Amino acid sequence: MVVDDELSMREFLEILLTRQGYEVETAANGEEAVARLETNAVDLVICDMMMPKLGGMDVLRRAREINAEALFIMITAFATTESAVEAMKLGAYDYITKPFQVDEIKLTVAKALEKAKLVRDNQRLQREIASRYVFENLVGQSSQIQQVFDIIRRVSATRSNILVSGESGTGKELVARAIHFNSPRRDKPFVTVNCGAIPAELLESELFGHKKGAYTGAHADKCGLFESAHLGTIFLDEIGEAPLSIQVKMLRAIQDKTFKAVGGLADVSVDVRVVAASNRDLEAEVKAGRFREDLYYRLNVIQVTIPPLRDRREDIGLLIRHFVARYSKEIGKEIRSLAPEAEAALKNYDWPGNVRELENTIERAISLTHSDTLTLDDLPEKVRRGQPTELPLLSLESIKPGQNLENLLADAERKLIDEAIAKAGGVKKKAAEILGISFRSFRYRLEKLGMDEGKDEEE
Repeated sequence: MVVDDELSMREFLEILLTRQGYEVETAANGEEAVARLETNAVDLVICDMMMPKLGGMDVLRRAREINAEALFIMITAFATTESAVEAMKLGAYDYITKPFQVDEIKLTVAKALEKAKLVRDNQRLQREIASRYVFENLVGQSSQIQQVFDIIRRVSATRSNILVSGESGTGKELVARAIHFNSPRRDKPFVTVNCGAIPAELLESELFGHKKGAYTGAHADKCGLFESAHLGTIFLDEIGEAPLSIQVKMLRAIQDKTFKAVGGLADVSVDVRVVAASNRDLEAEVKAGRFREDLYYRLNVIQVTIPPLRDRREDIGLLIRHFVARYSKEIGKEIRSLAPEAEAALKNYDWPGNVRELENTIERAISLTHSDTLTLDDLPEKVRRGQPTELPLLSLESIKPGQNLENLLADAERKLIDEAIAKAGGVKKKAAEILGISFRSFRYRLEKLGMDEGKDEEE
């Protein structure tokens, strides 16, 4: 819409912009412009600043109340710094002084409408994501992830225990939360326990509580996490890391809904729904004698398997835009686009860390970029190369006199752990996550290799 009280200027801009392929309508004054904006959807308004009665600034203010997304280009023959600043504060896209060059107005209009298109596309995408491809922060359009959504919808209302399987970073906790918050227990506690992050000697007390004096340091009664989850859901993450001695007590708590606190004599009764998860093949763990068969079948009433990201590549583009929108807002940067080569690199990478690695990569890129467009330079080197960092290559030629296979493997393991600790800023728990192993396994490897670098997991 062109708004100007000079007929010659209205006609000039109408002819010019129509020849550029735009649909153009005109208004002879501010009142007419506001009236038309109330009934017509307009992407861009080119408005004269100085008009009788309702001036350009007044039109801009009124338009913001009617259609906040319409972009404004203000034009005037009486430009001042103060008026330019005021227009920009009110949300004007640009400010042009008369007389202007034809190429200047063409370029400014093209850029403004390109921005309007990006805004519309982003809004459409967000609506599409919200309506079709998002389920409690799980994002995807592939048939594999849609099947996961369908299973969640069907099992949420039941009381059955659920086993969620999938590689690290695929979103097992998100699935557990989706199940809980779509169930009749949604208003009750959702309690998360990472069985691999709690030392074995403390896990029993964390899960079931303890009585005062049960062991050295137990100065008061403590309520366990099973009891904290009463009437709600307990999520036992990395259940495969739980020691066999704890698995026995877990079985009773899940099967009979009762347990005894450490050092306690009385049974504690709870009504808890259990969702467990593991990145291990628990059936293989059962066969190997590392996981109780009876507990496995008690947990695996309904199984939800989350596919790795490399097996649902059609979801990568949707996830990229989802995370760009999220972290642009959280970090406070307006990211308008993604360079084609950057998007290609993100889609070609195998994502061994799955959705979590993709999310972290997008957050990092937005944090580091100085532009409103994410480029290839904003991505980590391994993503730019299109492949994950390779492990050190070992061969028979690697074995030198006095060395053997065990020494070589220990050296390679020590090198990877050192790199992970450095990347994690010395935090052991984070280093374990980078390596894709449990914290208990990480501590065991440190002890085995005689390494004691890094901060405590609580730091």
